[in-house]
Amino acid sequence: MAKTREDIERELEARGRPYQVLDDHTIIVPLVPGQAPAMLRVEPPVVVMQVNIGEVSFTGETKAVAFYRRLLELNATSLLHAAYGLDKNRVVLTAALELDNLDVNELEAALADLALALVEQLPALREMATAEIKGNG
Repeated sequence: MAKTREDIERELEARGRPYQVLDDHTIIVPLVPGQAPAMLRVEPPVVVMQVNIGEVSFTGETKAVAFYRRLLELNATSLLHAAYGLDKNRVVLTAALELDNLDVNELEAALADLALALVEQLPALREMATAEIKGNG
């Protein structure tokens, strides 16, 4: 069971996943080539995994509503561990897991959920956005 950043590092190493330690609380984990990596922030009692999808802007309200509705639909139907969210104009994909009970299978499942979303959902989301999603990768 993972309880510290070092425990998560050992779990990543055991799975052969590359990673980089950014600071005492943050690990960067590449998920999909050419896409932004996941930032794992270890803040007991949770570990928060986040991928910066990028900034988005719309020229019309109709397109914005359709885009945000699609994010909500994906949250409800296609994501098991993660969810899309907004930080001002920035779209993020986030998962949070309880650190005290976190085992390697749960960690791997959450990372796989993030990676699958990047591969399967991001292209269509980009098409929906008026402006290209900026800042990814």
